[in-house]
Amino acid sequence: MPIIHFTLHDGSVREIDANNGASVMETAIHNNVHGIDAECGGCCSCATCHVYVDEAFLPLLPVPDEMENDLLDAVASPRQPNSRLSCQITVTPELDGLAVQVPETQS
Repeated sequence: MPIIHFTLHDGSVREIDANNGASVMETAIHNNVHGIDAECGGCCSCATCHVYVDEAFLPLLPVPDEMENDLLDAVASPRQPNSRLSCQITVTPELDGLAVQVPETQS
């Protein structure tokens, strides 16, 4: 199982075993990662699963589609070049060790 490292706003890190094929958002929700609200349940319609992806992993991810890009323009915490919606990141073996930072706020 790939491991995802969630850095929370307080600086603590949660290392969680993720299932291949699940989204990073689903992994966070099923493991009570604080700061990932996911109000829409992963439908890519609310942007409350915003994370900052470690730049080393960005080349392994597909580029955000138009819908994700539009939602990222309206996130509560500042959008950065490594901002992504965690509902749009599918866990694969290549993402073992993925590190994401949970922003200060989602709303």
